[in-house]
Amino acid sequence: MAGHVQDRWYKTETGTDGKPVKVKTDRYGIGHRYRARYVGPDGAEKSKSFPDKQKRLADAWLTNIEADMARGQYIDPRAGRTTFREYTERWLSSLTTDLVSRAAVEGRLRLHALPYLGSRPIGSFQAEHIRDWIGQLEQSVTAASYRRLIFEAVSSVLSAAVDDRLLASNPCRARSVKAPRPAPTRVHPWTASQVFAVRAGLPGQYQAIVDVGAGCGLRQGEILGLAVENIGDLGWVYVRQQVKKVRGTLVFAPPKRGKLRDVPLDPEVLGALTAHMKRFPPADVTLPWLTPTGPKVTRRLIFTNGSGNALWSNAFNDRAWKPALAAAGIIPAPERGARYAAAREHGMHALRHFYASVLLDAGENIKALSLYLGHSDPGFTLRVYTHLMPSSETRTRKAITAMYRAAGRAHDGPDTAQAA
Repeated sequence: MAGHVQDRWYKTETGTDGKPVKVKTDRYGIGHRYRARYVGPDGAEKSKSFPDKQKRLADAWLTNIEADMARGQYIDPRAGRTTFREYTERWLSSLTTDLVSRAAVEGRLRLHALPYLGSRPIGSFQAEHIRDWIGQLEQSVTAASYRRLIFEAVSSVLSAAVDDRLLASNPCRARSVKAPRPAPTRVHPWTASQVFAVRAGLPGQYQAIVDVGAGCGLRQGEILGLAVENIGDLGWVYVRQQVKKVRGTLVFAPPKRGKLRDVPLDPEVLGALTAHMKRFPPADVTLPWLTPTGPKVTRRLIFTNGSGNALWSNAFNDRAWKPALAAAGIIPAPERGARYAAAREHGMHALRHFYASVLLDAGENIKALSLYLGHSDPGFTLRVYTHLMPSSETRTRKAITAMYRAAGRAHDGPDTAQAA
């Protein structure tokens, strides 16, 4: 037995005849009668009290404790009283991801998880609590893709709690819990006419942004962080940094996942950039590196705002990009005094999709495209863009046609002619 059950209403004394006898203690009839006690793996004594007539429950509780210790599944009851909010704060402070990713996860938890789950003790979580929370999340967050990110953040916290022996299992992984699933979507690239229509709708100082996005496949932050020294003399763009917002401050940072890469620079895109820099000279911009308190770094940026400072993506999207989309007929223009509606599928990422479609249509292989886009692996690129590979579709059609003809079942074959 991992411990013993103490009867606090009675104690054993030695009688006048020398035999043990039970006598009432000063606590008789006051509070819970039984206290189950044991020494935990940390060497500290633990206990739980039970009312009168529940000694059997106290014994069963101790038996379960002993079994959990033997299986390595012991959960400290006191530790499990830590609230989800308290544990989340500790979990966030120990994250080893980059500051931007950490800030994004922190925002999701603070806005959409802590208000609902924050006061619940970690050790009390059950699947029903997660199901109820998901129902509330569906009412407050419309985008299923964002709900999925919030759910994964909560699941990560609870998985860590399992690892730290505060929780027996992660309720987010229960069979009855259905994680939010975004509706499957396919990339539908813009046409060349749409790309150039958006370009024409932008202010002159930003038009070459479209050339870099559609002609090199750079992400928005990488375009905004593109410097003169990143344009090579031998037909390459060296993607070495991006401009990001970290806790309200613009910083220079490495490209996504730290993947530095070189992208072929077409003469047409180089010509557009050269013309842009003649008309709008690059400016030296100094920003902290990686974090708001990081060391100062200066880059001669090709695209800046009217004051010669780095572009803030949100401001650029609202004041330049969306008006250009509306001018091109891609999104509707808002009513007077109203803001543009959200248009995630038509953000600057659409230029990367166009770039990918052009390369695949020209017969470029997935591995090279993945390298140029800075994806984590070619498999991801293939999953996103496989339907844009006309050469693959052509091979599929030819293979099926060849099979029909080899079997004498082609619709333009002998059988068809005889039937006619």
